Amino acid sequence: MQFDNVHDAPQKRIVQTTDVDEQAHNLTLWQQIYDQTSNGQFYGCIEGIDYPDSHVFKEFTQRALRQQCNIAPESLWLGIPALSTDSKINGLQVESHHFMCRSSDCEFELITPDDFDIYGVVINRDTLLTMADIQGLTLKDVSNQCCARLATSPTILAQTRTTIEQLISHNHLGLHTQLQQDILNTLVLTLLTDNHVNQQIAPSYHHRLTVVEQAKDYIQQHPHQAITITQLCQHTHVSRRTLQYSFESILGINPLRFLRLTRLNNVRRELKKPQQDKPIAVIAANWGFWHPGQFTKDYTKLFAENPSQTRNRFQY
Repeated sequence: MQFDNVHDAPQKRIVQTTDVDEQAHNLTLWQQIYDQTSNGQFYGCIEGIDYPDSHVFKEFTQRALRQQCNIAPESLWLGIPALSTDSKINGLQVESHHFMCRSSDCEFELITPDDFDIYGVVINRDTLLTMADIQGLTLKDVSNQCCARLATSPTILAQTRTTIEQLISHNHLGLHTQLQQDILNTLVLTLLTDNHVNQQIAPSYHHRLTVVEQAKDYIQQHPHQAITITQLCQHTHVSRRTLQYSFESILGINPLRFLRLTRLNNVRRELKKPQQDKPIAVIAANWGFWHPGQFTKDYTKLFAENPSQTRNRFQY
């Protein structure tokens, strides 16, 4: 961990890790779980600055992830990918004219690709509402599911990225904390009062999202059960084709791969527990992997290390 000192300004924090769960825990005041979904060793980096009423950061993740997120209470989060890349929020594709926005009342899910950079701002909701009231502005209702992805002009997004990058890099030397926070507040207000919003969601979006959420709930309620596609179809009352289409549309992967990736990530978390003394084969079997050779192959391919290496790194 490193710190850059600037006179009368908050300190920048840089945190690097090769552990996907550490990456999830390194963001200030967030509650989230990262599941790795592409193969290879993980690397992540977060550069951020904490202000009295907000937090700004830039996050890099080398591997594709499924992120289940919830921000600090009474807060609002804005996320802006550094480039137009293949990312989704709650199943909605994020294009070059989009930014993401969620309040602390709404859990949300991000699907991000390999080598992903994103700029983020978490701001106290009351502070933002007070500033909007003073300026006579009305903010968009971001509690609606459809507002997880908002549209604005690419020019405004480019300017926002540049300003955040400058704040994080301390190119604005001499700016006091209050001024820096005011810059962030203004950026957020500009994005949320932009009137050129065009939300177009396929008619079947809500149905597809409901199917996926019901399937995920069922999987969570039966963590150690080898759930089949038939069971998911029965639980969600849809055909296999609809189930597959819903998963591919919302999460970008088919339901079978979702099940396997979820269970592999859970095995890894169990292997990382200090003083874990269960045989790896038993742990794997408890998560539905009964063929040790295939389990080891799949695990090693996803995480770039075999299960024994994971366990050995976390035994104290």
